[in-house]
Amino acid sequence: MKKYESVIIIDDNLTQEQKENIIKKVEKFINENGQLEKTDILGLRKLAYEIRNQKTAYYCIFYFEANPEMIIELERIYRITDEIIRFMTVRVDE
Repeated sequence: MKKYESVIIIDDNLTQEQKENIIKKVEKFINENGQLEKTDILGLRKLAYEIRNQKTAYYCIFYFEANPEMIIELERIYRITDEIIRFMTVRVDE
């Protein structure tokens, strides 16, 4: 298994409970298909440029180990979750 970092940017117009549910959903998927090491919730941040007419968004970073095939499915989940407005997953050198 390889180490990865995955950053998601969540729509700020959601309630805190909705944001937490999205984070729990991602954590559950990662734990079922890999090993979640840590989740950093950066919270509300100003965006460098507007996305969907929003100037701020809610940031979260996941640190985990997984097989490369799992990343494809994880990013598919990100794409179909409308509340996630941007994401990026990168492999971390050991």
